[in-house]
Amino acid sequence: MPQFDAKQFLAHCARKPGVYRMLDGDGTVLYVGKARDLRARLNSYFQKNVTGAKTRALVSRIAGVETTVTASEAEALLLEQSLIKSLRPPYNILLRDDKSYPYIKITTSDEYPRITFHRGKRRPGARYFGPYPSAGSVRETLALVEKVFRVRNCRDSFFRNRTRPCLQYQIERCTAPCVEFVSREAYAEQVRMAMDFLSGRSRQVSDHLTEQMEKAAEQLDFERAAELRDQLAAIQAVQQKQNVETDRGGDVDAVAIAVRHGLAVVEVLMVRQGRVLGHRSFRPDTRGEEDSDEILEAFLAQYYLGERDDQSIPREIVLPGALPGQAALQEAMETHLGRRIRLAARVRGQRQAWLNMARTNAEQSLHTDLAAREHLEQRFHALETLLEADSPIRRIECFDISHTQGERAVASCVVFDQQGARKADYRRFNVSPEHGGDDYEALEEAVRRRYQRVVKEEAKLPDLLLIDGGKGQMQRSFEVIQSLHLDNQVLVMGIGKGPSRRPGLEVLYLPDGRELVPGGAHAALHLLQQVRDEAHRFAITGHRARRGKARRSGLEDIPGVGPKRRKALLNHFGGLKQLRNASREELARVEGINAQTAETLYNWFHE
Repeated sequence: MPQFDAKQFLAHCARKPGVYRMLDGDGTVLYVGKARDLRARLNSYFQKNVTGAKTRALVSRIAGVETTVTASEAEALLLEQSLIKSLRPPYNILLRDDKSYPYIKITTSDEYPRITFHRGKRRPGARYFGPYPSAGSVRETLALVEKVFRVRNCRDSFFRNRTRPCLQYQIERCTAPCVEFVSREAYAEQVRMAMDFLSGRSRQVSDHLTEQMEKAAEQLDFERAAELRDQLAAIQAVQQKQNVETDRGGDVDAVAIAVRHGLAVVEVLMVRQGRVLGHRSFRPDTRGEEDSDEILEAFLAQYYLGERDDQSIPREIVLPGALPGQAALQEAMETHLGRRIRLAARVRGQRQAWLNMARTNAEQSLHTDLAAREHLEQRFHALETLLEADSPIRRIECFDISHTQGERAVASCVVFDQQGARKADYRRFNVSPEHGGDDYEALEEAVRRRYQRVVKEEAKLPDLLLIDGGKGQMQRSFEVIQSLHLDNQVLVMGIGKGPSRRPGLEVLYLPDGRELVPGGAHAALHLLQQVRDEAHRFAITGHRARRGKARRSGLEDIPGVGPKRRKALLNHFGGLKQLRNASREELARVEGINAQTAETLYNWFHE
C-alpha cells in the first residue's frame, strides 16, 4: 500500500470551513471531523511533534483523506454529526445511548381524560408533559398525580365496560368517572389542576386548593375541607422534597461532565417549568486521551443534533464552562431546530444550583464506574502485559506522603485488588523523618514499618508495590524491600509525572532500569492513576486530621463570629459535629447569620 503523501495533499487543501474523513487502506472511514479552516486543522495531524497515542495511531493508519467544503463552521458541524451517526468511525467519540425519552400523556379529547405513560410519536387530542429522563421518574410522577388528583389511568375498553368501581377507587386513586360517581365538571377541574401541576404551576394549584378548602370550611362541609387539606399537604410535601421550585420557571438542561482515568460520564439534569424532572447519565466511548471540553463538545453535538423530538430540547442549556466551539454549536442547533437556543456557561442562583446537582451526579456515576469489576479486571490484565510480569498481579499497595512544609507528615498505604479498593486494609503512618520535609526518609520509614509487620504477622503481601514518586523514591523503597528479603515476592515500581507533568504522560520506573511511558490511552495507566490518586487523597485527609488535632478546633478563630453568634449556632445545631456537616443554606437559617457569614463558616469547615 503506497504511503499517504500528506505534504502533497495539504498543498491543494482548501482553507475554508468543512468536514474531513480519514480513510484506511481498505477505504474504511477511521475518523470524521469538522474545521473552520480545513488545511490548518489537517496540517496539525501531520506534524512531527504530535502528542497523544491515539492521534499517532490514527495518523499511522491513514491512507487517504476526503474533504467536503461547507458555507460555515455551523454547517460543517451539522454534516459532521450526520456522518458520525451513519458511519460510526472507530476514532470518534461516540454516544452510545440513543433511546427516546418518555412523557406523561393526558388524553384531553376524551370526555373523561386519561393519564398514562407515553413514548414515541405525539398525536393530536392529547397534552404531553416532559420529557422525563427515565421510565422510573415517569411512573413515580404518575403515582403522585393519581394519588393527589385521582385521574383515571385505565384503558378505554376497560373504562367503557365498568358497572361498578374498580380497586383504584377503593384505594382512593380514582374518582370512578366510569360509573359517574363524579360529575363531568368536577372531574374536569381535577384534570385541569393535574395539568397545572405537571406544567410546573404547583404554587397556583396550592393557592386554588387553599381557597377551596377555606370555602368548604365556611360552608361547614368539613369532609370536603379535609379532602382538600390532604391534597394540599401532598403537594406541599413534594415541593419541600424537591427543594428546586423557583418563581423563575423555564425549560433548562444542566449538563456536567466528569472525566478521570480514561472514563467519562456526562450528566443531563432536566428542568421543565422550573421543576427538576430527574437526570440521565451518558458514557461516551472515548479512547482515554481526550480532555473534558473535547468530549463535551462531541456529546452536545451528537445529543442535540441527532434524531430527537425537537420539542424535547429546551431553549436554554447550562454548561460547566465556555467551550472552544460553542458559537458554532449554538448556530448549528438553531439552524437544526429553527428557533433560538441559548448555551449559557456563566450562570448564578438557581441555574448554578442545578448545574451543581448535575456535577455531583456525574462525579457519583463516574466513581461507581471506576469501581466496576469489569474495568478493574481488564486493567489488571493490561498491567500484567505491560510489565511482562512473571506472575499474576492481583493486589496493589500504593504509598504517598503528605505534609505542610515538613510539619506533621502522614504516609498513606492504600490497597486495591480486582474487586476494587480494599478500604479495610488501608493504613496511615504518622512519620517523623530526621530532616523535616524529607519525603525519601518519610517513605522509607513507612514502607519499613508496614512490611516488617506484614512479615511478622504473616499477612498478605502485595504483588505490586507502587510508589507515588520518581526514580529516587522507588529506589529507596526497593532497598527496604530487599533488606526484608521480599524482592522475589514483591514487584516495586514508581510512578512519576514525567517532564511535562501532564496526566497521561506519566513515567513508570522499575528497579531493573526500565522506564515505561504507556500513554494516556493505556488501560494499565488508568489503573495506576486511580490507585495513586486514592493514595494521595488518603494521605491528605490523614495529614489534615493530624494537623487539625494540633490546632484549636472550636469556633473562636472564625472571622466575624463572636460569642453571640457562636452561642446561636451551637444552640441551633446542638453541637460542633452537626455544625460542620451543615450546608450553606442551613447555616443561613440561623438567627443572626447572613448569607456572607454562612459562606465564611462553610468554607472554614470544608477548606
